This record gives sequence, structure tokens and C-alpha cells, in this order.
Amino acid sequence: MASLYTHKDSNIRKTWALFTVFLIVVIGIGYIFSYVYDDVSILYIAVIFSVFMSFTSYWFSDRIVLSMTRAIPVEMSNHPELYRLVENLSITAGLPMPRIYLVPEAQANAFATGRDPEHAVIAVTQGLLEKLDKSELEGVLAHELSHIGNRDMLVGTMAVVLVGFISILSDIFLRSMFWRGGRRSSSREGNAGAILFIIGLVLAILAPISAKLIQLAISRKREFLADASGALLTRYPDGLVRALEKIRDDRTPMKVATNTTAHLWLDDPFNEERGTSWLHKLFMTHPPIDDRIKALRGINVG
Repeated sequence: MASLYTHKDSNIRKTWALFTVFLIVVIGIGYIFSYVYDDVSILYIAVIFSVFMSFTSYWFSDRIVLSMTRAIPVEMSNHPELYRLVENLSITAGLPMPRIYLVPEAQANAFATGRDPEHAVIAVTQGLLEKLDKSELEGVLAHELSHIGNRDMLVGTMAVVLVGFISILSDIFLRSMFWRGGRRSSSREGNAGAILFIIGLVLAILAPISAKLIQLAISRKREFLADASGALLTRYPDGLVRALEKIRDDRTPMKVATNTTAHLWLDDPFNEERGTSWLHKLFMTHPPIDDRIKALRGINVG
């Protein structure tokens, strides 16, 4: 039986392995596109635009998400138990005390955001406070604090930058091909150039989809990592297990749920029927809750 430490290390390795594949894909696409056009300027434009947009979203992530979810600040005076739980877990984790917010929604859910631990936010729904007991709530809060400690906002932003870069590059390639009627530069005539042009066309169509799938895979791995890290923080995986079971069975809709913020929540806020096929899982922002519960039950705190 794997320990919490080995489970955590395994998820970290898998995440960075996915990033390595991601970077290889980006480099390969960039090389082929620059070869086809004999012009690297489009690469620079795509990189600059993607990085700028992603950096802006990353830097102001807390304000954007809190506004979208209509979250309100929590103080010690109005939610003392919640405040103390977050405070104690933060001390245990060696993290600065994050700001706490309450989302006025009946669905049991939570999220963490913020560009770094010093500017972090944890938000919980009203439904989470009403439906979970203390140990379950502690498990959820430890999970969200683990996202902060593991710098998952930074990891997620890196993934978004790469996805944005590939999407912009592909769009430039396809639009340019349309306006040029598929003609290549004369300096690239020949069989090798034709083959690379065809490869570039295929990549321009498939690369954004592949990049998005890798981003989703990274997101799912970070959820497993936060589960393991949270259980390590509380030394009581059963608390998070019971919380996940309640969240799985909670069919209450969430009014503020959007595709933009879905990946931030503890679980998919749309409450859609979850398929179990490998194809369906590829497009999920979160691992199936049953898989997360199984993973937590398969590790010990020794």
C-alpha cells in the first residue's frame, strides 16, 4: 500500500512528465510552422500575445473569480469555526493565512485562487458549510490549501500559456494558408517542403485539441496531488473521503457555474452525468470522484 508521501511524489512526477510532453509538442509545432513560412516572427507574436493574456489573467485571478462567483468576505466574527480551521491548517502547512470568502450557493463546493500564497483566497459555498461536518470541512479546506502550497495557479497558468500559444499559432497558419491559397514560399519548394506543409496543416487542425487534452490531464493530476497533500496535512484521509462522497451525491445546481471557472472548484460544479468511458474522461476537468476516493482509500498515513 502506497504512503501519502509516495502518492504525492508520483503525482508530481506525472504532472511534470505531461509538461515535458507539452513543451516537446510546442517546440515541434513551432519548428514546422517556421519552416513552412520561412519566418519566425509569427512565433514571437503568438508567444507574446499568449503570455500577456495569461499573465493578466494570472495576476488578477482572485479578483476576476471572486467577482464572477459573487463571493463575499468572511471574518472571524461571522464564521468563527471556518476561520479557525483555515487558520490552524495554514499554520500546520506553513502557509500565510489566505483570505476567506463565502459563495452564496446551495451546492457543496469550494475553490482556491490567487497568484501566490501571499495573495491566496479560499472560497467555500454556503452549501458546503451546511452539509459537511467539521472533519469533512477540514478535509476540503486542506485540499484547497494544498492547491495554494503546490502553486497550482502557476502550474495552471503555464498550461494555459502553452495552449494559447498553440491555438494562436494554428489560427495564424490556417488563416494565412486560406489567404495565400495554400501556396508555399518558393524557397521551400520540393518534396521535403511539401511533406512538412502537409504535416503543418494537420498539426494546425489537431494541435489545439491535443494541447487542450494535455492541459486537462495536468488539471486532473493536480487534483489527485491536492487530495494526497490535503490528507497528509490533516493526517485523516477519511474526512476528505466522506466530503467527496457527499459532494458526489449532491445534485444541487450552481447558478454561478461557468466553463471558465469550472476547473477551479473542488469538483465539477455543473453536476452533469459523468461517463466512465476513456474518451469521456479525456475531456473532464476533474478526475471522477470515485477514482479520487479509491486513491485516498488506497494510501495510509504512515
